[in-house]
Amino acid sequence: MATPADNRIRRRAQAFLRRTGRGYAGAHDRPLRGYLTAMAAFGVYTAGWAAAVRLRGRPLPDRPEPWDVLLTSVATFRLSRLLSKASVASPLRAPFTTYVGPQGPAELHEEAQPETGKETVGELVTCPFCMSVWVASTLTAGQLLWPRATRTAMGTLAALAGADALQLAYGALVARTTDG
Repeated sequence: MATPADNRIRRRAQAFLRRTGRGYAGAHDRPLRGYLTAMAAFGVYTAGWAAAVRLRGRPLPDRPEPWDVLLTSVATFRLSRLLSKASVASPLRAPFTTYVGPQGPAELHEEAQPETGKETVGELVTCPFCMSVWVASTLTAGQLLWPRATRTAMGTLAALAGADALQLAYGALVARTTDG
């Protein structure tokens, strides 16, 4: 049960957050509380992975291997775009977003729903740059816990990224040769 002192501290913290939000955002509507919650969730998420790695007893490498960095980069790029933009993944984003229209081959433009709580999640799930932080962390933890399976999955994602590049290049080549 909360004591009067606890209630005073909570009210002061809430007033501080409101003042900070108004001072930061001015006339703009910025969901700072949602961003703070997302940062806390990411901290808990990565702490959970760190605990799992520690409990597993696997030693950490002195430094990442260049090949792993390259593979993780390409796999992170592909999975982040798949989760945040692909038409096929839209049911995962739909509770937090509104469909706006197509955006590139097999990709959608969606906007975060302006409702409290949904806005921050909507921004996260429609932003490949934001999503990549979560994906890279997950793939890195996967490499530490299940290296063979994770590298196999990352190889598949890298192959998809390569295939996408080839599809786009082929489409551009066909368009160039038929236009002219």
